[in-house]
Amino acid sequence: MAKNKLVLIDGNSIAYRAFFALPLLSNEKGIHTNAIYGFTMMLMRILEEEKPTHMLVAFDAGKTTFRHKTFGEYKGGRQKTPPELSEQFSFLRELLDAYNIKRYELPEYEADDIIGTLAQQAAKDDYEVKIISGDKDLTQLATDKITVDITKKGITDVDSYTPAFIEEKYGLNVDQIIDMKGLMGDSSDNIPGVPGVGEKTAIKLLKEFGTIETLLESIDKVSGKKLKEKLEDNKEQAIMSKQLATIMTEAPVEVTVEELLYEGFDKKKVVDIFKELSFNSLLDKLGEDGETVTEDLEDISFEILEEVKEEHFAKENFFMVEVLDENYHRADIQGIALVNETGNYFIPTEVALQSEEFTAFASDHKRKKTVFDAKRAIVALKWKGIELNGIDFDFIIASYIVNPSETSTDLAEIARKKGYYQIETDEAVYGKGAKRAVPHQQKVADHLVRKTFAMQEMKESFIHELKDNEQLELFEELEMPLTLVLGEMEALGIKVDKARLEEMGTDLGEKLEKIEEKIFDLAGEKFNINSPKQLGVILFEKLGLPPVKKTKTGYSTSADVLEKLAEKHEVIQQILHYRQLGKLKSTYIEGLLKVIHEDSHKIHTRFNQALTQTGRLSSIDPNLQNIPVRLEEGRKIREAFVPSHEDWVIFAADYSQIELRVLAHIANDEKLIEAFKEDADIHTKTAMDVFHVSEDEVTSNMRRQAKAVNFGIVYGISDYGLSQSLGITRKDAKIFIDRYLESFPGVKEYMEDSVLDAKDKGYVTTLLHRRRYLPEITSSNFNLRSFAERTAMNTPIQGSAADIIKKAMIDMANRLEEENMKSKVLLQVHDELVFEAPKDEIEKLKKIVPEVMEQAVELKVPLKVDYSYGSTWYDAK
Repeated sequence: MAKNKLVLIDGNSIAYRAFFALPLLSNEKGIHTNAIYGFTMMLMRILEEEKPTHMLVAFDAGKTTFRHKTFGEYKGGRQKTPPELSEQFSFLRELLDAYNIKRYELPEYEADDIIGTLAQQAAKDDYEVKIISGDKDLTQLATDKITVDITKKGITDVDSYTPAFIEEKYGLNVDQIIDMKGLMGDSSDNIPGVPGVGEKTAIKLLKEFGTIETLLESIDKVSGKKLKEKLEDNKEQAIMSKQLATIMTEAPVEVTVEELLYEGFDKKKVVDIFKELSFNSLLDKLGEDGETVTEDLEDISFEILEEVKEEHFAKENFFMVEVLDENYHRADIQGIALVNETGNYFIPTEVALQSEEFTAFASDHKRKKTVFDAKRAIVALKWKGIELNGIDFDFIIASYIVNPSETSTDLAEIARKKGYYQIETDEAVYGKGAKRAVPHQQKVADHLVRKTFAMQEMKESFIHELKDNEQLELFEELEMPLTLVLGEMEALGIKVDKARLEEMGTDLGEKLEKIEEKIFDLAGEKFNINSPKQLGVILFEKLGLPPVKKTKTGYSTSADVLEKLAEKHEVIQQILHYRQLGKLKSTYIEGLLKVIHEDSHKIHTRFNQALTQTGRLSSIDPNLQNIPVRLEEGRKIREAFVPSHEDWVIFAADYSQIELRVLAHIANDEKLIEAFKEDADIHTKTAMDVFHVSEDEVTSNMRRQAKAVNFGIVYGISDYGLSQSLGITRKDAKIFIDRYLESFPGVKEYMEDSVLDAKDKGYVTTLLHRRRYLPEITSSNFNLRSFAERTAMNTPIQGSAADIIKKAMIDMANRLEEENMKSKVLLQVHDELVFEAPKDEIEKLKKIVPEVMEQAVELKVPLKVDYSYGSTWYDAK
């Protein structure tokens, strides 16, 4: 007969852990769900892995316990429970009832006391007991029959505390855990302990003296005068702290262990709750007894191939190329996993690279491949001379579209959100930082095959979720084709004139020296300009400038502070200029020189496709989207970016005012639409409408203010933000915004509707159905709520603009291939596409680039594209 197993869960602790570990999710009705979702995932894992015969979830009954009679300030420092969490407890209790899991709370006692009492009763009756909490206080209950799992990161990664584990971790026995707490205290529970005694000192004292009582009787034997004094002065407090930390194991609990029998859950009730809370990804995972529906990943068998044969491939393949380096250009491939109807395989890198059958399979468009991080796989194999085609599903992209706030690059973390727990994280397998290392081949093979098998298991769930969200088209027709285009762009890279960069670095160095001399002359002495402390003394003590704000270490000399003082002294402008040029030299000139590839003489930036919540691409290693162009010296850096071939040119095309055009379309504002259709100067037109003047009467200042408000609306401007950018009062800024909204009623209605819509649904969408979830939009915190409201207004605009340029990139890549042209897309920078092209294709590019980009999507207003070209990126302006 199988042994009885009791699982006891610390309800409040795990709910808190889940709440702070997961983003602030909410369902369509605006009910916050992250704590319930995290708790449910943990519950499903426990039912699957522990297979308990008996279960209970213990909750704290209230704020006052018997411990408050000993120490009135017990738990006194705790912050009030966030309302976004409080509202979830009723649903959590409802969920536990649906799972037929007993829940219990006891006035005057804590969940710890309930757990301690039942754990000891069960252990006496020869039950195996597992306690699950985020609170290390419970480790004092560990015995040979009671194991305490304490969550580490999030809610799925735990340390299992047994007497042996406690001995290894602390060098103490279980009984000494409460003595350790008594000495070091616990800030989370406001247990004072002995001031100045931390964990290390407490452990050292207990190893020598055994218990607090023995220690306090033997203070004379303690080494260190200060420590002796602390112990002498806080004897009673130490004893009291030990009492507070001691879990009551004889609490008057009115439920017996036998009553905690777990016999499975009510599937209909659980399904109804999952539907109400929008837990779509968990619905398909429900088995008859609460286990996740998946083949036992513990028992996956696989074959390590010494030779790749045609018979190993199928029409549909799940495929993983393992490259550990974040910068995967020219990085080592650790191995390749392949899972399909013929079997599960691990292909060592050297076997794959030498196999004609593998090369043929990789390049075959007809044999479809589901992958994790297609771009990484494409680029890594391309550097090895192998083309990778036929990719039709990328997990990292699917996961990003479903929830853009979760940008994990580890399949195990994505899998856990879907209820799959038998895959180790990459960090667990390979380590991190200085300890990062590749284990033996069998371990790597097992890890890769396990991840690839999980993709096979989860794919239908992701497709189901994409369909439910009306995002399958966004995935299949925009993001998947784009990842293939980006892979080609990254592998191709952009050529850099190293000598020109070095020359710019020398020029900037000379300029910096001259500015430095001028600063010293104005300051009257030499000092370290890059030291905020020394600079603060010069500005606010020697030169007597009024300090704007102070920091812990002295005066603040941040850019915003210096800008406010710009009119007060000539030295300020010189310092600001010095900083700008210094950053150009170190970050851009020297930074770019470091990343020029020694073989290709190119820079191979990486485009982050699954990062920003608006859907915009970003670029890293290096970030080519951030090269400053407001400063002429910054713009000049683009001179170093040149075509790959002689007699070729750089061709750049960018959308004109794309976000304002998107706003006109989405808001359906007649005046804005009319202005764009007439190809009017939109800022002049706005000034005319807002100031009620004719075109001739619009001054340059009026146009500047209108421009600030036009672009401010796109980014969710506030009266404060506008006042800062225009240098006017908040009152005047508010009047200006109100006038603008009166002039453009369609925009005003759009802004109001977008906020209401977000509050109703919990998210906003772009024209192509990209979602951004905004759980903070119902927050009681004014700042969080205001930010979410502004985000609700601007995300559909920014996100739609991002979708349009992505579509343009795909269409351009396809058109260049259809026309059999040599021209290539090199970069995407905000609203600009950068190409390299032979001179004899320029006339054709001048025709097809605007044509393709302007027809990427159909709006109520025309899209407009400007282009230019030259011998360098700088010249193409």
